[in-house]
Amino acid sequence: MRSPMAEMLARRMLPSDIFVASAGVHAGERDPFVDAVLEEEGLSLGEREPRAMDEVEDAFFDLIVTLSPQAHHMAMELTRTMAVDVEYWPTFDPTSITGTREQRLAAYRDVREHLKERIAKRFVEPA
Repeated sequence: MRSPMAEMLARRMLPSDIFVASAGVHAGERDPFVDAVLEEEGLSLGEREPRAMDEVEDAFFDLIVTLSPQAHHMAMELTRTMAVDVEYWPTFDPTSITGTREQRLAAYRDVREHLKERIAKRFVEPA
């Protein structure tokens, strides 16, 4: 559920002519905590449903950013015959948190803020 969050943040933070798409190791179900923390930022997934990497493997990318070890491994396998850069940004999996709704939301907020910082540092802030 990290990649849909990263996609929406990147879409807001980057110029509109940059193509941004997200996909995970598994498509999975929509995560209501992702919706909640995006809504706090004025963002929404809209009708988008999570996609798996194999659903976007025919698309052309200049850069793939992976957020989990499994996604990184899969991206490296998918791109071994392509001229595409793959970066790994280790990102905590908030679905591993149990507890109250507020504790779980706090974990998702931490991930959201981490992603905002990484996107800004890599793509927005001057080098």
